[in-house]
Order: sequence, then structure tokens, then C-alpha cells
Amino acid sequence: MSKIFFLGTNLDSISMDDTVTYIQNCLTERKFTQHVVVNVAKLVHMQQDKILADSVNACDIINIDGMGVVWGARFCGHAVPERVAGVDLFHNLLAMSTINHFPVFLLGATSEVVEATVSKVEALYPGLKVAGYHHGYFWDNEQDVVDKIAASGARLLFVAITSPKKENFINKWKDRLGVDFVMGVGGTFDVVAGKVKRAPKWMQNAGLEWLYRVIQEPGRMWKRYLVTNSKFALLLLKEKFKAKKNIQGTL
Repeated sequence: MSKIFFLGTNLDSISMDDTVTYIQNCLTERKFTQHVVVNVAKLVHMQQDKILADSVNACDIINIDGMGVVWGARFCGHAVPERVAGVDLFHNLLAMSTINHFPVFLLGATSEVVEATVSKVEALYPGLKVAGYHHGYFWDNEQDVVDKIAASGARLLFVAITSPKKENFINKWKDRLGVDFVMGVGGTFDVVAGKVKRAPKWMQNAGLEWLYRVIQEPGRMWKRYLVTNSKFALLLLKEKFKAKKNIQGTL
């Protein structure tokens, strides 16, 4: 797979189709695969949070989710074919799992949301085997939940918990989960269950999903995005200057 080194992380610069094909091949070969997607906020937080950075960098696939990262990487001279959005990859992997009879486990969100998500995906993908599910508020009994996942017979695990909890949980327990593929999907269950609306396609393509979230929850989101987007812009300028300086140094 094609990789780029951007803001201290080796990112996979591949398409959605190539990602799904690679994961399917790993599942067929029973090769464990730890997956993560990164967006602007996660890359910014990784600069200061070493535990999160280590959890992300331990993954076998690090997809680029977020047009801000796509454009930022291109601005710094990297070739990135497209954005691989976590929620879209989730649906593509469920479709692939249905065809290949791979059981899945859904972990995260509230009990109400995860149950609604199970009902929705079973309706969307007839024949999909949901081996089990559990809500995301289990921090007093992590071992019990890990044992439940391992005993379920699931081949794929999707973890819908906020960052950095999900990345650190996956990295901590990956050898005990008993699955062949694990992916953090953030707020995907909220979207699938209909609790949260996703931005219109034109806003996704324009890199304005963050603005859509601010419009939905202005009191909670405006400061978060103002801070992270500003820090990301500064990181990009530093990265661009460093790349330019390296090129000049080789002349």
C-alpha cells in the first residue's frame, strides 16, 4: 500500500476500494488488522497526546478521513487519491462481510443507539450476521466486555467510542479480542441510528462537515473547531516550510 509521512504519522494514501480489498484479503488469510481513520482534530491532538499517537501509529491501516487532511497533505506535496470516510467504510465493510459471511460485533454508544444500529444494519444488509453488541459505557468492567467479544465468534469489531478512548482501548486489548479486524468508528452508530444527521454530500465534498456540526451544536462545537482548525493551519505552515527547506538543502 502507498504511504505518506505527514505530521509525524505514516498515513495510507489509498482509495476506498483498495482499502476494502486489502481488509477482505487480510480477513481471508486470518491476518489480524488494526485500523484507524484520522481527521484534523485527531492529528492535532496526537501532537501533544503521546498515548493517542502511539495507539494510532500501532495500526496496520491509517486512512485519511476528512477533507482538511486530504487538502493539507496535498498542500504539502503528497499525492492523496481521495478521502476514506469512516462511516462510508463501515457500510462498505458490512456489505463485504454479508457477502463473505463474516460475523461482526458492534461496540459503543448508548444501549438505545447500539440496539437501533443493529436493527438498522440487519435491515440494510440481509444475511449479515451480528455476532453480538454492547454499549460503550463499560469502563468498570473492560475485561468482561473483552471476554464477551472474544466468545462471540465475530471476525470484525467496530468500536463507536469517542477519541482517544477507542484508540487506546483497541490498542490495549487487541491481542485478547479474538477478532481478525478491529476499527474505531467514532460517532458512526449515532448517524446510522438516526440520532445525528450527516452533512449533505456537497458539504462533505467541500470539507465543511465541521461547519455542519457547529450549526447543529453551536454551543458545544464552535470553540473546539476554532481551536483545532487554527492549530492545524499552523502545523501545515510549519510542515510546508520544513519540506521547502529540505528541498532547498538537496539542491
